[in-house]
Amino acid sequence: MTQSMTAFARVERQTPWGTLSCEVRSVNHRFLETSCRLPDELRPSEMILRDAIGQALSRGKVDFSMRFRDRELETSEYAINTSMLQGLMAATKQLTELSVDLQPLRAVDLLRWPGLLQSPEIDGDALRDEALALLNETLQSLVDMRRREGQRLAKLIGQRLQAIEGQVQEVRKIVPEAASLREQRLRERLEVLKTELDPGRLEQELVMMAQKSDVEEELDRLQAHVAETMGVLKRDEPIGRRLDFLMQEFNREANTLGSKSIDTRITNAAVELKVLIEQMREQVQNIE
Repeated sequence: MTQSMTAFARVERQTPWGTLSCEVRSVNHRFLETSCRLPDELRPSEMILRDAIGQALSRGKVDFSMRFRDRELETSEYAINTSMLQGLMAATKQLTELSVDLQPLRAVDLLRWPGLLQSPEIDGDALRDEALALLNETLQSLVDMRRREGQRLAKLIGQRLQAIEGQVQEVRKIVPEAASLREQRLRERLEVLKTELDPGRLEQELVMMAQKSDVEEELDRLQAHVAETMGVLKRDEPIGRRLDFLMQEFNREANTLGSKSIDTRITNAAVELKVLIEQMREQVQNIE
């Protein structure tokens, strides 16, 4: 199924230690490039999380961030390190006895003391498992969005392919008439110049002219590329690079068609083909 490389997903999950939130956004890129922003509690698990992204996505510039809000801070429930507090109070009492000029230690000063307020000990392995499960859930949401966007892109590309097929059919109708008109004009010019050519030489010139202006091969290839692209769009795998190659082939045939044109209508068709191909190429840049 066609997937876009542009998407965004955000998911939260409650853990025994607090709230984990995960955001993943992706845009188009030639390869898979991942940037991570993790809380300190999850930095040892960065490679595991990166591997999970690599298993879910194959292309795109991916910006992944995870935040952790401690449960104690969310609920305003604080645990005090009583042994540390007793030590601080005893030290304060000793200082007060040594110097009467000291101001008494206020409660707010004590609360600022590093380590006095305690959070429940976090199980690193369990938190890693929670983060990995959350990331996989977020990635699934991201992939679903990429698929929806990919279906829209596939539909737009399909419309352009139908238009290309229509242009090819129009050119096929024009070619015989254009060749006949070209031959007629050549004979009229010879008549005006009152020049007589050997019948064999005239026949030879007409054959050479027909060979130079023969576009059947280009039209056949354009139709083959249309069929191939339609088939690629139905594949359940990353197809962006293959589509990009096909766009180059489309462009090559359209350019050759324009260079061989013997009629303004064929030239106009070649221009229209290049416009349609460029529109497809812009969409293909976003496909994984």
